[in-house]
Amino acid sequence: MKILCVSDQIEPILYEPGGNKCFPDIDLILSCGDLPSEYLTYLVTVFNVPLFYIRGNHDGIYDVKPPQGCVDLHGKIIVYKNVRIMGLEGSHWYNGGPIQYTEKQMARMVLKTKFKIWWHKGIDIVISHAPPKGIHDGKDICHRGFSCFLSLINRYSPNYFLHGHIHTGFKNREGRKTIINRTDVINTFGYYVFDYIK
Repeated sequence: MKILCVSDQIEPILYEPGGNKCFPDIDLILSCGDLPSEYLTYLVTVFNVPLFYIRGNHDGIYDVKPPQGCVDLHGKIIVYKNVRIMGLEGSHWYNGGPIQYTEKQMARMVLKTKFKIWWHKGIDIVISHAPPKGIHDGKDICHRGFSCFLSLINRYSPNYFLHGHIHTGFKNREGRKTIINRTDVINTFGYYVFDYIK
């Protein structure tokens, strides 16, 4: 299954006529947040595949203008083509705005997924906006990662943990990725395409 991941920045190559032809055979789109709802609506329309998303800390407009034809994955697990995908929205709390969480609040959200993970006998992919603490994150409180994400990875070993939020230029694909045990942690800033093999 070929997956297109997007976050944080509109990519002209995707958002222009015929952009979908540059990425043939996409089976699924995952959004890791901080993108205009119109962009996600456009992507789901032109690629004509499911699009699952979580909100980033700048996606408060989704409350009144959500992406059309897309599925909010926050706090849920959806099985698509036998792949179990879970989502966790938001960033670290930094100024009291919407879609920001303290470590304790996010840890509670992760805890609430425990039964769902057990019911599905594990998870294969996690999408979030913020990264795990100490992995791709920043020193400022806004861009700090969550410790509870590390615990989630260590306990359930998803194949992929995909995040956005950290705006970084990459010289190559490998620069986006850090491996924790058996989990590939990938920064999806802009866009990232990969083949998922179950």
